[in-house]
Order: sequence, then structure tokens, then C-alpha cells
Amino acid sequence: MTIPPPPDLGRRARKILQAVVTEYLASGDAVGSRTITRRHDLGLSPATVRNVMADLEELGLLEQRHTSAGRVPTESGLRFFIDALLKVRGLTPKEKEDIRARVVADSPDDVLQRASRLLSDLTQHAAVIMAPDPGMQRFGHIEFAPLRTGKLLAILVTADGRIDNRILAVDAPIDTPRLERIHNYLNQLLSGLTLEEVRDRVLRELGEDKNRYDSEVAQALQLGQAALAINRGADVVVTGQANLVDPTAAGPDHAARMRELLRALEDKETLVRLLDRTRDADGIRVFLGAETALDALSESSVVAMPYGPGESPIGAIAVIGPMRMNYAKVISVVDFTADLVSQLLTEL
Repeated sequence: MTIPPPPDLGRRARKILQAVVTEYLASGDAVGSRTITRRHDLGLSPATVRNVMADLEELGLLEQRHTSAGRVPTESGLRFFIDALLKVRGLTPKEKEDIRARVVADSPDDVLQRASRLLSDLTQHAAVIMAPDPGMQRFGHIEFAPLRTGKLLAILVTADGRIDNRILAVDAPIDTPRLERIHNYLNQLLSGLTLEEVRDRVLRELGEDKNRYDSEVAQALQLGQAALAINRGADVVVTGQANLVDPTAAGPDHAARMRELLRALEDKETLVRLLDRTRDADGIRVFLGAETALDALSESSVVAMPYGPGESPIGAIAVIGPMRMNYAKVISVVDFTADLVSQLLTEL
């Protein structure tokens, strides 16, 4: 299901929709016209508010789930509220300092773990952080060291100092001077590329006729391809799954939905696919229900944002909760935490 584009609402209809959504997000109850006139200074009678609410229902922004009850926002109504009516306050200096104190750590992995726990604690929802994709790391240099007969140790060092050692099989021993020339050739060829670009470059060079007839270049490219062949997917840090379980809800349908949702949070490939849509986005993304394209999240919301240096995102962070969440708070916390993670990873 896709949410249709928002209608062109007048000022009065916008104010009433904003009031209904605000009351619903705070209480979870259907909202009636008298609640709106009593709690919001709109200068309108309950009858006028009821008429506008009926118009909003016809537009698909509100729905009345039970006869004679008040109304609640639809996914389209929530989308309009988030895109056009929501007011997100910035965090105070004290709130920012408290977040920083809880996220600062000595290693990138610890930063991500702490940020995930912080997001879960502050929002009382589940937090998901996609760690930097190994393929997005920058190539630093590569070396090959002979082991026993028929084996080489490939030492791959990324630009940020991460080291990956792999043992490779070779048909015949390679003397030290030749290995030195192989190191120099690959390091010059691949300098400054991401590991994903490195793999593409090596494959492209292997396909060049001129390289097939130069035995030393061909051997260098083959060793480079073997050393870079293992492509680990991006890792995912998940915390706060228990926050998604509503102790007040009951029934077999709810239990089945919870099991499906918790299984989805254990499926890292599913989460990476969802957060990949965020990594290439500009700023905060809010996915509502069907917009997640995941059946398990059809009744959930995801607030997500990419992180990384400058305009080069390397991962994404997200909060997953019910569609009835405090979007203003969650968005402000996710926004600041993503910027903080970007800064801390750059400094490490």
C-alpha cells in the first residue's frame, strides 16, 4: 500500500487535524470534538469541529473505528501531520551533553553499542544501528607474506587502521622481490578507493588484454582479487526489543504480530535492506506502516537517519516503535545522535 499525496487543506482543517493527531499520540484514544474544543483554543464550536472532522475523514486523513466514537488519524493523516504540521524542538545544551557523555567511547564498535542503548533508553522503543558497511571503508594498503609452501598471508589495512588477515593458496612460491613489486603495483592502483570500488577496479583490470600478457601484473591482480573476495555484509546493532511488547494488549493476533516483529528484528539482512534506503537519503526519514515494505512492520513506525563524515554516509541509525509514538522527541534524539556518531567516528 502506498500513502496518497496529501490534500490541500485550509488553515482551519490543518489546526483541527493537528489537534486530533496530538491528542491521539498522547492518549491512544479516539478523539471527539468536545475534547478538541476543551483543550485547544480554536475559537470553534463542537458542531463546527465535528463537521471539519467529517471532511477530514472523507479525505482519508481520519477514521472513525466505532460508531458514535471519536476519530483517530489514518496512516495518511499521520503522514500529513509529520510532513506539514509537526513542530520538532531542538535539544537543550544539557540534553546534548548528557547524550554525548553516554555515547563517547574508545572504539567505533563501542560508540555504536552505546548509541543504540541510549536511543532505546531515551525513546522507550527499539533502536537499530547499521554499522559501517565494510565495502565503504577506504583502502589503505595491502601486503603479502609467505607462509609455508603454497600459502600466503594477505594483510589488508584500511585507511582508518582496521586490519584484515587472510590466508591465500598459491600454485607456486613467489620470491620476496616479486612480492614487493606486487605490493607496490596494487597499492598504487587502488589508492583512495573504497573496498567496494577496489573490487570493481580489480575485476576491470583483469579483463584488460594488456594485463593478461604481463604475468606479474596478472598475478598481482589475481592475488588482489582473492584477498578482497570475501565480502562481509554490514553488521546491525539492535537493542530494546522488549520495549515493543505492549503488556496491556492481549489476544492471539497481537501475540502473532509480536512474534513476527521480533523475528524481523533478528533478521539482519531485512534490517540492512530497510536502513539502506535511509543511508542514501538526505536527513531524517520516517516510514509509517506499509511504507517500510515489511509485513512485520505494517503497524510500526521507523524514524531513521544516515550517519557518516560530510556527505558520505557510511551507516544509518533508527528507532522502531508503534505508529503512536512521540515523533517530535524521537526525531530530535535520532537527529542529534546521528550527528554525534558521525563526529565521534571521525575523531577515533
